[in-house]
Amino acid sequence: MTPRQQGFLFLAGFALCIPAANWLIGNVGTYCVPQGPCLIPVAPGIMAPSGVLMIGLALVLRDLVQRRLGVSWGFGAILAGTALSALVAPPSLVLASAVAFLLSETADMAVYTPLQRRGLVRAVLASSLVGLVIDSAIFLWLAFGNLDLLPGQVLGKLWMVLAALPLVHWLRRRDTARRLAQGLA
Repeated sequence: MTPRQQGFLFLAGFALCIPAANWLIGNVGTYCVPQGPCLIPVAPGIMAPSGVLMIGLALVLRDLVQRRLGVSWGFGAILAGTALSALVAPPSLVLASAVAFLLSETADMAVYTPLQRRGLVRAVLASSLVGLVIDSAIFLWLAFGNLDLLPGQVLGKLWMVLAALPLVHWLRRRDTARRLAQGLA
């Protein structure tokens, strides 16, 4: 698979994370709050809306879209993701979902872009940390008017980012090997 094909695969995964997050938050959890989100445990005694899992993954995938397809595709993915988020979010969460997505993914891009040349894994981790905190705070404040679930939101997204880092590391090593092979050919 070429790097460009990988980019489109990452883009498809990124796009699928958005409806998946919105479906999870309303349908999957160990406890569903009446007229609120379904919650999952992310650590002992810490709960989070179940959609956090997909949003953590989306932050990493957006970075990989940019790596494979370029900044324009990365920014286009943010805009398309924001629109998709607004379309698939439950009516009570449309504004919170779209605004949080737009601002967090833009912040992720702003951190990732200058750092990516210094190390892919470091750039993905740093940008995802910034993005997940912004996404969590804005979403919770706009959706529920409080930050009660902030620790769980941040931790749940962080688990997904950390789970994706071995893939990011593998991609970086594969890219390095490919460049070396091309230089020797």
